Amino acid sequence: FEDCSRTLVPILDGLILVTGLVGQTLVIIILTSRRKKASQPPHSTDALLLALSAADLLLLLCLPFHTSAITLGFWPFGSFMCKVISFLGVACSAASVFTLAALAVTRYLTVVHPTWTYRSRLHRRIKLTVALLWIPAAALGAPQFAVRTVTQSSAVYCFAFLSDFSQLVYSIALFLFGFALPLTVIVLMYTKIYCFLRYTRLLGNAPRLERYQSQVTHTSALLVLIFTLLWLPSYALMFSLIGGTSSASHGYNTIAILSRLLASSVAVVNPILYGLMSQKFRRDLLRLAARRWAWCKSC
Repeated sequence: FEDCSRTLVPILDGLILVTGLVGQTLVIIILTSRRKKASQPPHSTDALLLALSAADLLLLLCLPFHTSAITLGFWPFGSFMCKVISFLGVACSAASVFTLAALAVTRYLTVVHPTWTYRSRLHRRIKLTVALLWIPAAALGAPQFAVRTVTQSSAVYCFAFLSDFSQLVYSIALFLFGFALPLTVIVLMYTKIYCFLRYTRLLGNAPRLERYQSQVTHTSALLVLIFTLLWLPSYALMFSLIGGTSSASHGYNTIAILSRLLASSVAVVNPILYGLMSQKFRRDLLRLAARRWAWCKSC
């Protein structure tokens, strides 16, 4: 399998990198052009989706380093880049789930408490919220600078140098604060939104507005579901190692590579979800394509 992975991984990673970069770039162009056209502060949902795209792009930029290490069979970039890439991997994944949690909270406030949301000018504080989300994300990733190092046996590897107990504590902290707790908040918010929309549907109040809010909420909830499913194997693998499973055991490399590919593919799946679930996004994408086509014809 090792020889096969050295051939397949660069191909699959290349597909993820190219499609992810194209998709996330289109998302950023479309979301930023909306506010420029309206000459208004960014809508809270759009601003948070922009932040999510930024985190996904940073994760994508880490991908070639992992691809090179798997293909070559060793880590060729030195100790400093070992620490930086490991930090970015943890910080960006944490920033993504924190952003999804913030998106769930803002959806709840917008749908269930629209008057309070408007009066509080929540959209004007969203940039500060996005910036603050990176503080706990960076804090979760910061230990990587201390614990990651290159180790040399038959080859050079980027390795987390921790005792079993320290690794257990850090892994539990990562799982709780960077995955489980934000997801608990997310599930709670979307449950409340679902109950509210179901109640308003029974009352028959403002059906057009209710349909729009329901569509946006469904898109956001699907983003969370996909993120959870694609990242869960990585956390399961992490705890299996702590539980005593050897990295040299049969099938470990296969599962590890598949888990990493699933986590990396989040950056590809998100733009596809926007296109499938959001009629407004599809309309903006067609307008962008029409403008680019008209510009090309005029050249």
